[in-house]
Amino acid sequence: MNKFQLYRLLRKNTNLSYKRSPAFEQNKWAKLLIYFGAGMFALYLIMYGCIVGMAAKGEAGMMLAFAPFYMAIDFLLRFIVQTTPGMMVKPYILQPISRYTAIECFLIGEHVSGYNLLWLCMFVPYSIIQLFAGESFALVLLELVTCELLMILNSQIYLFFRTLINRSVLWLIPGLVFYALPFTPLMLSPKADTFDKMVDMIIAQGLSWYALPIVLLVICGLFFVNRHMQFIFVYEEISKKTERALKHVSEFAFFNRFGLVGEYLKIELKSNIRNKTMRTRCIYSLCAVIAFSLLVAYTTIYDSELMQNFWCLYCFALYGVTALIKIMGQEGNYIELLMMHRENIIALLRAKFIFYSAVLIIPFVIMLPAVFTGKYTILMLFAYMLLTAGFLHFVIFQLAVYNKQTLPLQLKVTAKGNFENGMQLVIELFALFGPVLITGLGYLLVGLTYTYIFMCIVGLAFIIAHPIWIRNIYTRMMKRRYENLEGFMNTRDF
Repeated sequence: MNKFQLYRLLRKNTNLSYKRSPAFEQNKWAKLLIYFGAGMFALYLIMYGCIVGMAAKGEAGMMLAFAPFYMAIDFLLRFIVQTTPGMMVKPYILQPISRYTAIECFLIGEHVSGYNLLWLCMFVPYSIIQLFAGESFALVLLELVTCELLMILNSQIYLFFRTLINRSVLWLIPGLVFYALPFTPLMLSPKADTFDKMVDMIIAQGLSWYALPIVLLVICGLFFVNRHMQFIFVYEEISKKTERALKHVSEFAFFNRFGLVGEYLKIELKSNIRNKTMRTRCIYSLCAVIAFSLLVAYTTIYDSELMQNFWCLYCFALYGVTALIKIMGQEGNYIELLMMHRENIIALLRAKFIFYSAVLIIPFVIMLPAVFTGKYTILMLFAYMLLTAGFLHFVIFQLAVYNKQTLPLQLKVTAKGNFENGMQLVIELFALFGPVLITGLGYLLVGLTYTYIFMCIVGLAFIIAHPIWIRNIYTRMMKRRYENLEGFMNTRDF
């Protein structure tokens, strides 16, 4: 069997693995939403391609001049749409094939992925407009091929940084610095002629005879670097080489006074401190809250009332939404033990509610500088904190009834990263945009002050009533317990 045949076989096996997944029916809804988002993204790309094409006025190279901008945007978007091939390679590590062959096949698959080809929706309309404007076919074709190869190169750069970021979140800083380097001249000398000189230089180099071979060589070089990194890290993760014995075990004796709920509070806190998956998610969320709080407090980028309200909500809701969208996922590793004792799940859900409500104190403190600079008010912070603790947590906790996919606690390179069901997307979008719509409606009808007071009342009502709706969630979970148990057991990573 040659590599091409093996590549086709691996692609077929990957598609079959998705169809055989216990979450396949739920994934259909997630895929539908993803396809809708991809269609909207394609329309935006077509629009921007036409805009750039008309602005170029028949001068070749304009799309290449904007490459640093859309490559930086593409890098951030790939955190949503592209995963490392480690999770697909894992089942083939012990197969009687070359140890790098499977990794090579999946890396090649990234080159011809649908997402990379989606960028042609911007490049092709631009090229067509350039042809009608009188530009030569050879020059337009050269620019089109170079632009598409830059997106393939970007996928390899992203994979390099994403693999390292999975090891340590600090690698995100070099990644952002790398994409900020092309903009350094503009930062040092923010003048119109500086931008013009930078554009002229990129066009001259991008359309030169040696640009295309250099891009191909860099792609090949990164391909072999990523191949080596993927194998080393996947092998290391599977063989558990990096695990070490704990030198110190924290008791958190303070929580003993809360009985069984206190024990689950200890588990939740220790999981966020020790487990790689949850710890990384916590660090990402904290960094995002700090960044957006500083932007709101000390810049004029988000000075409109709509954007200020959105980012205030986002900072409070971010960690809870990203963590609780997979609620019960980490407990799926030992869900049978929780089911052995009656109403154990109630204590667990109460502990989660208390923990994620208490965590809201952190963004409250971080956003105080925005209060001191006059961008936010104390009433506004309390309104969004209470609404998040009460109403948003009530909404997101409903997923505990339907989630049935185990979340690996330590695996990062080989872990599955797909959505479990479309309801996760719907609830997450509602959690982020629903309160902003309520705020906007209240602003038009009664003003922001009364709207914030209403939000405080609603949030407090759901907080006080949490024993009632948590018991309702528990009752509905018990009706689906055998279906959920089967899903958790079938999706564990051993």
